[in-house]
Amino acid sequence: MRMTEDSVRRATEADIPAMAQIIFDWEEATEWMPKTYSLKESEDFIREIMPKREIWVSGEPVKGYLSFDPENQRVGMLYCSERGKGHGKSLMDRVKNGRGFVWLTTQACNQAAQSFYKREGFAETGPHAVDLPNQLPETRMEWRT
Repeated sequence: MRMTEDSVRRATEADIPAMAQIIFDWEEATEWMPKTYSLKESEDFIREIMPKREIWVSGEPVKGYLSFDPENQRVGMLYCSERGKGHGKSLMDRVKNGRGFVWLTTQACNQAAQSFYKREGFAETGPHAVDLPNQLPETRMEWRT
């Protein structure tokens, strides 16, 4: 079943464990991704940023989520537990709706994510300086109407 933008809703505090589990499972399954945070640390991080971000979820139970910083027009996180089911597209469509510009970064080695973003109309604009030591090199991508 394909997801639609209508199936996307704002995340609640009750969604935090599911969102953190999606991150944790993805990191565990992704060989090149450093295992930096525990499940509890991911939950705490999401709880901390929730008041400052638009956080959207897709699926019941939650199969994907997106964190968006409206002040900077930046997608901070997009994670899905199921690929090819439309969760990522629905979440991205929701965030782009009514906006003329959105940007994000992705790990330079994450070709699957970059392919998805390109299909969604994003263009690579170059490298992005990483904030933390031991962080993988990142690529900045932008979408404009």
